[in-house]
Amino acid sequence: MTGPDRSGLTGPDRSGLTGPDRSRPTGPTHDPTGTTHPVRDSTRPTHDPTGTTHSVRDATGPTHDPAPDPAPAGRGSGLAHEEAERAVEQALALVGGSSRRPSLRWEASGEGRGGGTGSDPGDLTEALPEAPAPADRPGSRVRSSAPPPPSPLSWDRARAAAARAGRAGPPATIRLPLDRALGHVLAEALGALTDLPSFDTSAMDGWAVAGPGPWAFGAGAGLLAGRGPATALPDGAAVRIATGARVPPDTTAVIRSEHAHADEAKGLLHALRPVVAGQDIRPRGQECRSGEQLVPAGTVVTPAVLGLAAAAGYDALPAVPRPRVDILVLGDELLASGLPHDGLIRDALGPMLGPWLRALGAEVSGPRRLGDDAEALREALTASDADLIVTTGGTASGPVDHVHPVLDALGAELLVDGAAVRPGHPMLLARLPVPGQSRGTPDGPYLVGLPGNPLAAVSGLLTLAEPLLAGLAGRPAQDAYRALVHAEVHGHPHDTRLVPVVHRSGRAGGRDHVAPLRYNGPAMLRGIAAADGLAVVPPGGVRSGTEVEILDLPWAPATPWTEGCFT
Repeated sequence: MTGPDRSGLTGPDRSGLTGPDRSRPTGPTHDPTGTTHPVRDSTRPTHDPTGTTHSVRDATGPTHDPAPDPAPAGRGSGLAHEEAERAVEQALALVGGSSRRPSLRWEASGEGRGGGTGSDPGDLTEALPEAPAPADRPGSRVRSSAPPPPSPLSWDRARAAAARAGRAGPPATIRLPLDRALGHVLAEALGALTDLPSFDTSAMDGWAVAGPGPWAFGAGAGLLAGRGPATALPDGAAVRIATGARVPPDTTAVIRSEHAHADEAKGLLHALRPVVAGQDIRPRGQECRSGEQLVPAGTVVTPAVLGLAAAAGYDALPAVPRPRVDILVLGDELLASGLPHDGLIRDALGPMLGPWLRALGAEVSGPRRLGDDAEALREALTASDADLIVTTGGTASGPVDHVHPVLDALGAELLVDGAAVRPGHPMLLARLPVPGQSRGTPDGPYLVGLPGNPLAAVSGLLTLAEPLLAGLAGRPAQDAYRALVHAEVHGHPHDTRLVPVVHRSGRAGGRDHVAPLRYNGPAMLRGIAAADGLAVVPPGGVRSGTEVEILDLPWAPATPWTEGCFT
């Protein structure tokens, strides 16, 4: 078993130990500017988090060789070269450095395998001993003659690409009765169908009076809410009135019951405080006039919005349908129940993803467990009628990582093929063709490929799935904000890190801040379970007292209400 990757820890410069030259132009997948290209070539280069290039040969994944193919007579020297490479890797790990030579290390540890339990450079809180690298898998080959892949998109560009994809087309519109509209997004602005209130009403229980007092009143229950219009009130007269009742014409003011004294014997009402014309009367149109915009398109329908719509006369609302999401869980090593045993581990993502995606406003089907079966994956992708398919695991380049080869075979377009973020480096975003489509840009469902390590999958959710679903659902993008971090946070030398944090109130005179949480390795959920956000840590890390961008989790208090929310 491999130990945790230490590439997130800076060490002596090892530029002289790098692998194949990466200065040449890259292959046709995507470039850092966000330009996308169809995935067509069955021998396209792929990459893993080290930047190693691989050539996709068949549906069972890429083949590798830790060194350029030697001549047939040189097998002994090739084995000696492999042993030398391993020695260099282990030596660099012991001093905190990292070689970027072509290697299968990333497939066996960290984020390389979708469902593994290794670490990655993002896990800088635990210093575990480095284990020796495993022997190369039988038949593995690295072809140094293959062109290097393009650099993965930066984190912010990958997130922006997902947001653009979600807003690529106009959202559909459906009309939903009020009792089914909660959590949806308004497809159109909500305008008032009538004045609110639609007539002058009493704001308090009390007396409607006309002219100066004292005022004469008669016996009876007075004016109640829901009754028809009353006759005009003559000067010097008073009548009992209930909150919400229509105010009689020519009424000067409403006097609250506690601010008046009724002399029952004389039938006269006396004010105990000065009376101001119009007091405690809600005039017609005080809240809005007919045709005035109440809330704009793109507003999430909250309980308050439902109440406002009902008050304004709506029985149904124009809404954007929730995006439909299918979840496909990959990996033969996953258990659906019971304790881990005999190399098998529990599936943490299946139970987690459905509620998480519902909290993002999606309509989610139950997770399907496919194992490591390329044909089952292909059939599931072609049969899905969802707007988005989310897969877990299988996004790297190991022998059972089938996502890339299957996307190749289906003619999918890769929009994001890896992101410079830890954890979650091998995440991807693609668009599939509709069934029967053979030419043109694919316009079928989107696919977000999440790494199999749980926190790496959370990173993929917030980087790709959240902005994509926001666009598909017509939701406004999450407003970026920054907060002070009260601790030094180590960074990756080149990539962004997403670190679980919790908000803390400032002590007397202090500022509110966020505190980073431990247990933030890619295979860990203990940190994110206690978090209410993720800090976006730039390459190199930040010092205590630095402001960093914060991504709220869907159940954080600032998140708009949805039916799937945990508020």
